[in-house]
Amino acid sequence: MSLWTSDEIAKATDGKTAGTWAVEGVSIDSRTVAKGDLFIALQGPTHDGHDHVGSALKAGAAGSLVHRLPQDLSHHLQDKLVVVKDTFTALNKLGAAARARSRAKIAAITGSVGKTGTKEALKLAFGALGATHATLGNLNNHWGVPLTLSRMPREAAFGVFELGMNHAGEIAPLAKLVQAHVAIVTTVAAAHLEFFQSVGEIADEKASIAAGLLPGGTMILPADNEHYDRMASVAKAHGVANIVSFGTAGSAQAQLIGMAFKPTGMQVVTDILGERVTYDLGVTGKQWALNTIAVLAAVKAVGGDIFESAAALSKLVPSKGRGLRTEVSVPGGSVTVIDETYNASPVSIKALADTLGQMKTGQVKRIIMVLGDMLELGTSGPALHADLAEAINDNRIDAVFTAGPLMEHLHSALPREKRGGHAKDSATLAPLVAAAAKPGDLIAVKGSNGSKMSVVVDTLLGLGRGAAKAANGH
Repeated sequence: MSLWTSDEIAKATDGKTAGTWAVEGVSIDSRTVAKGDLFIALQGPTHDGHDHVGSALKAGAAGSLVHRLPQDLSHHLQDKLVVVKDTFTALNKLGAAARARSRAKIAAITGSVGKTGTKEALKLAFGALGATHATLGNLNNHWGVPLTLSRMPREAAFGVFELGMNHAGEIAPLAKLVQAHVAIVTTVAAAHLEFFQSVGEIADEKASIAAGLLPGGTMILPADNEHYDRMASVAKAHGVANIVSFGTAGSAQAQLIGMAFKPTGMQVVTDILGERVTYDLGVTGKQWALNTIAVLAAVKAVGGDIFESAAALSKLVPSKGRGLRTEVSVPGGSVTVIDETYNASPVSIKALADTLGQMKTGQVKRIIMVLGDMLELGTSGPALHADLAEAINDNRIDAVFTAGPLMEHLHSALPREKRGGHAKDSATLAPLVAAAAKPGDLIAVKGSNGSKMSVVVDTLLGLGRGAAKAANGH
């Protein structure tokens, strides 16, 4: 059964079409459009998708959604169009139509950190129970959410949607579009402070995901967070009666009982609303354990088998930029590189320091953190960077290398013996870190995406290629 027919698209978007055709997917990027896709020509501030309708159809798109006729489009291809008043509005209408026809149990996820990892975990957990559709990558904004909805297959039994924001007032409209049965807030912390007066305001925004919950829906909130009561009040104001807490606190209804790190990940012991569940994860860190507890609480909220879902979580492994671990051969041994370069905030860097502190075993000789600037923190930025020194000291991190003007505040706040080195940017820092790497080191690299700390990771991985060439006599 096709994803959409041309008639269904026209009806959903209040559009008109002269052709009869069907699509198997939806795309808004002509460069990656696949055969059988519907190409939606969105008009942005710098690019207009209407300029690429012809190339999208030639690349195999089955049809296109437009609000004006492309000038260079052949007459015989005009039957491949659905013409609407505005393509962005039409994208939202198509997403809403997909939601209206679906019988899937829907989960929505937001939070200052951990959204994407929790989404991937819930995708596995639901996937063990039935056909599951989930946000691809981090398509979590005002066009990514309706796009993800529009791609939801008719037969999906479960849907998982990640909702993101930078400014106040962005979460509630997305939540109302998704209409979830269960919503998770992973945590609230100092992130995007550039656009908010306080972390409390961020808590209000995240909790506004409750605005889209269906009647009888469940809100899952972090019990350990200082803004828990504030978020619960927001949820109740939206008419949510079912609120489930998760965390380490004794009052948490979904509770972390214990965890043990292993070479390939960790084992987690939990109590999910009165049921004791033990499961393995292919990732390491307390934050992962906590977020998977929220996932299992969500499974229980929609009537799923939490034991089947917990077993599926063993397949949860870190991805590039989000904790991927690589053993790099160097003369005399190897170095372990942890790639956390996708994003960073004060709470996520402190969580990383806590995890690293528990990973120091006989095989790990030194724990090294390589940190780039955390962005979008507003006027609090310098102080929040300097404050990281406490977590680094508490967790016995051996050395810290820093890059960027904000991270210089951390460099100055650290004891001299922990200052590995500082540079103005990641490109300048990368060779300093590579030169300092020794066999037995565990090196974790993290920073906001805009800090480009992946340059450091690439340089460290290059050490292994250099060692291989030397071993082969090149």
